[in-house]
Amino acid sequence: MGVNTKVIERTDNKDIGKEAEGIKAIQVCQLFDISKATLFRWEREGVIARPARDWRNWRLYTRKNVDEIEKVICGRKRAV
Repeated sequence: MGVNTKVIERTDNKDIGKEAEGIKAIQVCQLFDISKATLFRWEREGVIARPARDWRNWRLYTRKNVDEIEKVICGRKRAV
């Protein structure tokens, strides 16, 4: 069963209606083996950029968001 992960980017008037795909928070958490609480805390604290939202207001992470999360995780592993 496929899940619609399309979101409308609203960054510029000419881009209204432009669709982009993203992945859900739970998928990001499974990818990096982190909790949703950790992911959302990083957003609140400004460690990572806030992702786009779909029509239900669910977070949809782009490749850029995922790369940013990966850098945070790698940086924290090096610090330990």
